[in-house]
Amino acid sequence: QVQLVESGGGLVQAGGSLGLSCAASGRTFSTYFIAWFRQAPGEEREFVAGISRSGGSTSFADSVKGRFTISRDNGKNTVYLQMNSLKPEDTAVYYCAAPPRWEGYSGSERAYTSWGQGTQVTVSS
Repeated sequence: QVQLVESGGGLVQAGGSLGLSCAASGRTFSTYFIAWFRQAPGEEREFVAGISRSGGSTSFADSVKGRFTISRDNGKNTVYLQMNSLKPEDTAVYYCAAPPRWEGYSGSERAYTSWGQGTQVTVSS
C-alpha cells in the first residue's frame, strides 16, 4: 500500500476555482493509478477523476468533465486535481485513493486499497 495525504481544500464561491494535491510516500509512486473520489453528506462516495501511472491517460465523471483536470508529477510523488467553475453540488469531502500496485482504472471504490484522510471542499452559492 501507499500512504496518501490530501491538501488544498477550503471554501470557495460558486464559479470559483480550487486546487487539491495528493502527496504520496515511498519510491513506488509511479506504479500506482491514482483517483479522486468525493463524498457529500448523506451520499455514497463517488468517483471523480483518475490518472494512469504515467499520466498519459485520464478519466472523469460526467458531472465534472470540462471543469476538472487531473495531473501528476511522479518526481514529486504528487497528483493534482484542479477544479474550475465550481458548483454548490461539488461540496463534499474529497479523497485520493490508489488500487494495488500495477492495477488500472476502476470507478468503484471497492477496487481501491489505499486512501487519504480526505479534505473538505465547500462551494457557496
